[in-house]
Amino acid sequence: MRRDLPYALSGLTLGALLLGNAAIAPDAAQVGAVDVALVLAMVVAAAVCRRYPVLALSVVTAAMLALHVRVHPGVSAAFPVLGAVYVAAWRGHRSAAAVASLVFLGGFLARDVSVAPADQPGQLIVERTALLLGWFLAANVAGLVARQHRAYLEQVEQRALEAERTREEMALRRAGEERLRIARDLHDSLTHSISVIKVQAGIAVHLARKHGEEPSATLLAIQEASSAAMRELRTTLDVLRSPADEDRVGLARVDELAERTRAAGVPVHLTVSGPPRDLRAEVDEAGYRVVQEALTNVARHAGLATAHIHVEYAPAQLTVSVTDDGQASPARPMTPGVGLRGMRERVTGLGGTLRAAAHADHGFTVRATFPLDDPA
Repeated sequence: MRRDLPYALSGLTLGALLLGNAAIAPDAAQVGAVDVALVLAMVVAAAVCRRYPVLALSVVTAAMLALHVRVHPGVSAAFPVLGAVYVAAWRGHRSAAAVASLVFLGGFLARDVSVAPADQPGQLIVERTALLLGWFLAANVAGLVARQHRAYLEQVEQRALEAERTREEMALRRAGEERLRIARDLHDSLTHSISVIKVQAGIAVHLARKHGEEPSATLLAIQEASSAAMRELRTTLDVLRSPADEDRVGLARVDELAERTRAAGVPVHLTVSGPPRDLRAEVDEAGYRVVQEALTNVARHAGLATAHIHVEYAPAQLTVSVTDDGQASPARPMTPGVGLRGMRERVTGLGGTLRAAAHADHGFTVRATFPLDDPA
């Protein structure tokens, strides 16, 4: 509602301007109850023009044409239509903006010609119509330029988000490669040396007992210490060869993903149903990746949209869905990209199902379901 407040205030200001201009204009008729109702209809339409640009444009154009025919408040009747045309063009409805401009200009000109006195020069009507034509052309062009600028900014933000994600993944990959390198070096050098010490100490203890002698305490200590060192070294190598907990991605970090998407300008709401449970690492990461790719697609393709993430833990399955109210519709079928195919392969490889489809009205949903029959 806060985002609609500037539009509502603009509508109120234009309504007051129209009524005031009609009251002082010398050739304007007296304002009646019907005319006030037309102005109020314009104000209401202006308040919702951000969410319903075509409907608001239609209402504003019809109301202002009717007001111009009844009262003739002058060119001020064109101001609300100019604003609605700009918003419609900015939201991508170029045809509707152009048609509304032509309809209003045609109606304005027809009314002026029909009521013009015989002795009034036609040049005044032509000049005023040409002025309005220039204003409407400027409103249409300004709306298109604003839309292109917004698309450019969204593209820059998306590239920055992808670059940040790429940097994080590269850092994690390099850290993993470094761990593996250290593990290989330790295995090839230190493990060999400790193994030799352990074997030699074991042989010495065996020979001493074979000859009926009690091994010295120092020799036994060397054997025990080398065995403990081997166990600890194997544990260390296992840790180095497996990703650390903080390097793993999973559904526990979806809130971080949502926050980064919000920072990129896309409103995101997160809902978790059911008690969170321990999941297999593959399922946990796959759920995270589905949300990550779906949010990337929302930021890239959905336009001005809000994303809703729903993570549902059930006894036998895990469901992850991302829904948006963007521009997708069944009338414009989506071509599956590499990201969507990768999601489907990841989910089906774990025995799950993936559904990605547009809504009947507008928007898109990605829904992945994973079976949890195996113990976590």
